[in-house]
Amino acid sequence: MRFATYTTGGATYYGAVGDDGMIPLSPNFAHWPSLRDVIAADGLHELALAAQGRSATHTDITYQIPVPNPDKIICVGVNFPDRNAEYRDGTEAPPNMSLFPRFPGSFTGAGQPLIRPPESEKLDYEGEIAVVIGKGGRRISEADAYDHIAAVTLCNEGTIRDWVRHAKFNVTQGKNWDRSGAMGPWLVPFTSAAQLDDIRLTTHVNGALRQDDRTSRMIFPIRRQIAYISTFTTLVPGDIIVTGTPTGAGARLDPPRFLKPGDVIDVTAEGIGTLRNEVADEG
Repeated sequence: MRFATYTTGGATYYGAVGDDGMIPLSPNFAHWPSLRDVIAADGLHELALAAQGRSATHTDITYQIPVPNPDKIICVGVNFPDRNAEYRDGTEAPPNMSLFPRFPGSFTGAGQPLIRPPESEKLDYEGEIAVVIGKGGRRISEADAYDHIAAVTLCNEGTIRDWVRHAKFNVTQGKNWDRSGAMGPWLVPFTSAAQLDDIRLTTHVNGALRQDDRTSRMIFPIRRQIAYISTFTTLVPGDIIVTGTPTGAGARLDPPRFLKPGDVIDVTAEGIGTLRNEVADEG
């Protein structure tokens, strides 16, 4: 069962993804206004039961990011071996992971355009897997980390490359342009380690394969990410961790190949699905 947040007829719903559209569930769960509330209440199983035997009634929909207004979106940088080598600085992977925040407004839903701003033509793609925290906690052990995941989804962690280097220490400016990235299209409930430990992640641009790797090759596995991040900040239900992108982003090609209006990006992961977006200029 997959669950999504979407709009239709001027209203926002969440529901189960059917073969021919969406099965609206939010009208039946008014005490849970959003999927973030469902997750906080450990209610995804209850949604699945409510969707059984029902047909899709919403067919003309627009996907939104699956978890609206998460408390935190934390992204892990340089998390695949070949990605570290792309920096060509002669250094080994660091002992601790690089992290940065993204704001909810920097993401759009599946099928909606990634926005290239007038200030830069260097919009780049980064296909990633994102995990949604279901059970909060502080100083979570690696052994217990998977018990804290409610669901998984996909992310295109779009980046304005020249703005990443506007300051000495951080990348926040280049990572948070409005609607420069995407998340979705849906949540897949997390039930076993096999959903994350060794799955293939790919990114295609206009049908051409650009990124291709497996989660088993992550420098910092997802269990460690949850343990490390929860050391310094309390994770709460609905928080999202974007777990890192493989080699092959446009900025590291020779010559660099940045996204332009009309380009179509597909981020795909085994067992999760495909996140597709087209690029458009702002305005």
